[in-house]
Amino acid sequence: MAAGDASATSSATPYPDRLREALDVLSQACESGVSDASEAASFTVYEIVDAAAAMSAEADDGRDDGDATAAARVSEEMLREVHEFLSRPSSNQMAIDALSLVLPKHVAKLGAQMGACWDLAAAILKFFVMNCSPRDMLSILCEALDAAMDVPNDSSSSVLLLNALAKVLTLIQRRHIEQVKVALPVVLKVMCTTVQECDEEHGNAAVDLFNAAHEIGNAIQEMCKAVVNKNKDLCAILGLYSLQNIALVSQSRQQDILSACGSVVLQHFRFLKSSGFTYLGLLTGSDATAATDKLSKVLWTFMYDAMSKYAGEELELALKEVQGNYMKKWEAINMLKCVLSSVSYPWIIKSHGINLLLSLTGENHVQEINNHVDFTFYVPRTFATLKAIESVMMGAPEALMRKKALAALKKVISMVPSSQRFNILQALLSNSMSPSLTAILLDLVRDEVLRESRQAENDCAESDGLPPWASHALELVELILRPPQGGPPCLPDHSEQVVSALNLLRFILIIDSRGPRSGKLFQKETLQKVHSEWLIPLRPIVSGIQSENERGDSELANQILCSLNPVQLVLYRCIELVEEKIKGC
Repeated sequence: MAAGDASATSSATPYPDRLREALDVLSQACESGVSDASEAASFTVYEIVDAAAAMSAEADDGRDDGDATAAARVSEEMLREVHEFLSRPSSNQMAIDALSLVLPKHVAKLGAQMGACWDLAAAILKFFVMNCSPRDMLSILCEALDAAMDVPNDSSSSVLLLNALAKVLTLIQRRHIEQVKVALPVVLKVMCTTVQECDEEHGNAAVDLFNAAHEIGNAIQEMCKAVVNKNKDLCAILGLYSLQNIALVSQSRQQDILSACGSVVLQHFRFLKSSGFTYLGLLTGSDATAATDKLSKVLWTFMYDAMSKYAGEELELALKEVQGNYMKKWEAINMLKCVLSSVSYPWIIKSHGINLLLSLTGENHVQEINNHVDFTFYVPRTFATLKAIESVMMGAPEALMRKKALAALKKVISMVPSSQRFNILQALLSNSMSPSLTAILLDLVRDEVLRESRQAENDCAESDGLPPWASHALELVELILRPPQGGPPCLPDHSEQVVSALNLLRFILIIDSRGPRSGKLFQKETLQKVHSEWLIPLRPIVSGIQSENERGDSELANQILCSLNPVQLVLYRCIELVEEKIKGC
């Protein structure tokens, strides 16, 4: 019964009083030199602080402001007790070491409360850093950071721990690279988690976290200055760390965070420059292997005047060099694929990515590229880049951005050597899942047909049967009018791509009717195939759908009729042209 009363009394005692008693017991145990007693006492301190931190977390989750205020008051008293204990002149180093093992995580949690909690927690963590082994504290703080990620929206405690970790890094005296490699994965993991979970309510906390991560960069830079033999390795690590931070800021979907972190990004620019990174290397991918992160830096330079001023002429010179070098230009263009295709980056970053792409490709279409250049290596990567541009073109929320993406798509396709251009277009068409996109691509094919036919006329080239450009174009028309999966095209759902395919066919038929090559493109067998297998099967389908919807008077019926009218018009014209050619054969 007495034991039960003692337990009840202990539970009812306020946390600060219980903590004070436990700290006194710890001090006595450490002075006596009994390790088992000191371990038991430090564990008691841990349990008390852990319970107080849990109570504070519950108060934060609740809706009662009074509970939150009371919890903050208790947290402040707890932190003050710890700080006063550590600040005593008679503090035992054994007790300090014991507390450094168990308290940092919970001190950071309590420090996230209102009032003076933050300053007290920061002072306690700084005391541990300055009075304990730096290597031990690095491991302890990394473990605490890892644990903090398990608590949603707990970035405030992570900021405290990151600030302490930055101080620890400056105190490391040897094996710098090994220690940095231990710390940075944890830091970046915290940053990634914060970016993914951040909402408008916790935007300021995220900005504080990015600032704290910048202090880690400052610490590594100080290490670079202190270390001589391995300075290059540390500088490379600092550069990659800065790139990752810029990428993470770029991935934030909160406009306030992007705006508030401009100064942080500018500081990371300085880290990159001091680490030997150049704009040319970042654009072409020669400075490192993490392509996604590198382009974010260049995009930030495009986004904000302060970054542009800092970059000065360096970026302009890099762009000019890339624009003037065929190989480097393709390297830079294909680097942008990572940003444009990623679901992690917000539209504002992708918009500036399109602007950079337009800048790289120049103001005018590149109509002629040396066909002697081996482009085979770039084909798969260029296809992936074009698909990334398509995703922006089809998914961007603003019309202007979609228009710019279309312009970028046209420019990149026009830069592909003519010997590979039809292959690229065919691959894009075969992998298109959108009728609207397919229609746009077919219009690009028509532009290519016009260019190739004019080139053939200028060269006065003679050939038996269909020239390559006409053969490729007809294959694409057949892909739409006779889908590989069988059956006629799906109307009216695919009206856009069908009318574009018919327009392309009509265009080829008209070209065959004019100029010195008049009537030489099509053999009779080809014309009969086009007539009987492509065009005639479409006529009853179009007529049937049109008749069915003419009887209706709904808005949907009117929309279907509007979409089918151009199909019917171009279809009948194609039939007329083909029949005329068959008669002339």
